[in-house]
Amino acid sequence: MAFIDDLLERPSYGWADEKGELVVPTTKQLFREALRRINIFKSRKNWISLVGWLMIICMLPFLYMFIFYYFSWKLVAFIIFYSMIIMATHGTIWYHRYCTHKAFKFRNSFWRFFTQNLVIKTVCEEIYVVSHHVHHVKSDMPGDPYNARAGLWYCMLADVNHQSISKNLSENDYKKTSLFLQHTGVRINSYKQYLYWGSLASPFYTIGLWLLNWSFWYAVFYLIGGNSLACALFSAALLWFVLVRAFNYTGHGKGKEKYVDGIDFDRSNLSINQTRPGLFAGEWHNNHHLYPASARAGFLPYQLDLPWIYIFCLFKIGAVSSYHDSKKDFLRKYRVKKG
Repeated sequence: MAFIDDLLERPSYGWADEKGELVVPTTKQLFREALRRINIFKSRKNWISLVGWLMIICMLPFLYMFIFYYFSWKLVAFIIFYSMIIMATHGTIWYHRYCTHKAFKFRNSFWRFFTQNLVIKTVCEEIYVVSHHVHHVKSDMPGDPYNARAGLWYCMLADVNHQSISKNLSENDYKKTSLFLQHTGVRINSYKQYLYWGSLASPFYTIGLWLLNWSFWYAVFYLIGGNSLACALFSAALLWFVLVRAFNYTGHGKGKEKYVDGIDFDRSNLSINQTRPGLFAGEWHNNHHLYPASARAGFLPYQLDLPWIYIFCLFKIGAVSSYHDSKKDFLRKYRVKKG
């Protein structure tokens, strides 16, 4: 447990009090912590936390242009579809099932790179992956980087306040941490570079890929539908950027027990199966906590799983070499016994 306990950079207000109870910071404390974590003038090691907020700032002009120059209800429909289905499904496929849980394997690096950049890039793999491993070990307990018990803003600001790796890892612990990203294709720093930059991912790789990804997708959308479509879909990416943080809160019952018998079988944490995230993005979250390494999370007949469809289709054409599917085990252990 010591490795997991020290893996993420501890916030100034701490994870737990002297009695081991969860610290619930005020909104003012959370924003103060966020501003400290993105201050690269204080420390260059804050660069990766700053990148996330820079992406938000860089997407705001697209939103402004859409609202005041290109607004139409047709484009609003495109925004909803791209953010809530395309972006959300990709997040489940790439960040959740592949990068974090290794639920499937790509045949080669081409298909990995293709899937990685299938949508507008908004999240650094390092920020998502390492902290999500901690989340599964400490779900809804002190140390969970997006603990729903601590409130909405605790989750909304988690990417800067709680999800960066510790800046003081030993060389041995750094090597173990790098294994979380080794299969993703992300350019990983040496230990000497980590001591300088404070991150697993190379800043040059991260920022370079971001710029190339945005340039490619803006050009594609411009060629299809001009500036209006490009501004609309970059606005959609901004919307998903916000919604995925809110999901960390709602996906765990807003910090309260909201299980439904016959639907939510894992009672070891507060995760619940929600209809909209499930149907739109395959985020049947309670199922996922039962079987985190499964490439499929939609186990019951009505639980549509779009990420699984993508993964299975790639498997059929040979782009995915193998996958884990826990549906049969789920039905044997839970559905049959529970009736």
